[in-house]
Amino acid sequence: MALTNTQYNSMIRFYQDQQNRNRHLQEERIREAYEKIPRLEEIQAEVSSLSLKKARILLAGQGKEADFDLSLALCELAEERRALLLANGYPEDYLELPCKCSSCQDTGYTKDGKKCSCFLQKEVDLLYDQSNLKEILQEENFDSFRLDYYPDTLIDPKTGRSAREIAERARNIGRQFVDTFGSDFSNLCIYGDTGVGKTFLSHCIAKELIEKGFSVLYLTAFELFDSLEARKFSTDYSLTETHSHIFDCDLLIIDDLGSELNNSFITSQLFLCINQRILDHKATIISTNLSMENLRASYSERIFSRILSSYKMIFMYGKDIRIQKQLSGGPTS
Repeated sequence: MALTNTQYNSMIRFYQDQQNRNRHLQEERIREAYEKIPRLEEIQAEVSSLSLKKARILLAGQGKEADFDLSLALCELAEERRALLLANGYPEDYLELPCKCSSCQDTGYTKDGKKCSCFLQKEVDLLYDQSNLKEILQEENFDSFRLDYYPDTLIDPKTGRSAREIAERARNIGRQFVDTFGSDFSNLCIYGDTGVGKTFLSHCIAKELIEKGFSVLYLTAFELFDSLEARKFSTDYSLTETHSHIFDCDLLIIDDLGSELNNSFITSQLFLCINQRILDHKATIISTNLSMENLRASYSERIFSRILSSYKMIFMYGKDIRIQKQLSGGPTS
């Protein structure tokens, strides 16, 4: 999906506005330079006159005696203009159309019709803005995923595996999810106790996908259902856009499912959301502190069945990392 039509049109308008600013600046520079150096305006008039004269000669089919070397004449005038500008303290390209990006001339696209690097960067910036994760992803990503918060000596009694083994498996699944995103459709449900890195892992995945140009939307369960409820009883355009993005974004992250106050509306909206995204092959990551038994008890059987059959389950185990950071004097975010 990447950008919606509205977002894409907004980007194109940005470049059109930049081009208008460039033309306005060029006009101001030309006016200023012509006032200070009148000969520059004369040179421009001569360029136009010579080009017109050459065209008339060619159209009329006149003999060689009437023809002249237009390229040489234009080069001589260009050299005179360059010398005048430099002699008066101006850069030699002062009268040319300025642009922020030399690769695309502020159009957003290169000559071969591909998106310019500046366009791609603005696209990523916009994707970060709409994800609700722009600041936190600078700190929480795969590069800062530390296995030393998961000791080898801490063993999960249900699986018999250490916290580190479980965390390493979760990290590897997360990386694989990123590597195959866009080609293989899958969803993730990350579950485990409070503070064991579920949200952190979803942030790692989000950063990688945004950098690849995919649209990601992060919402807590409370924010998700609040948005869905607000949209149901409002015609506000901004709410309509948010509601649309919930269903259309390439990856939706629903964090802390089970922390919201559950009721029939929540249950129906949750099923609608995850079921529609499955039908549309739009990926979703759910993180929850609920065990599988409590997840089944908290929501309808069809929701639990949909998650179990359509999501890859990732269990995370360990000690509360926030408490570990606090005890060690590190940041607790």
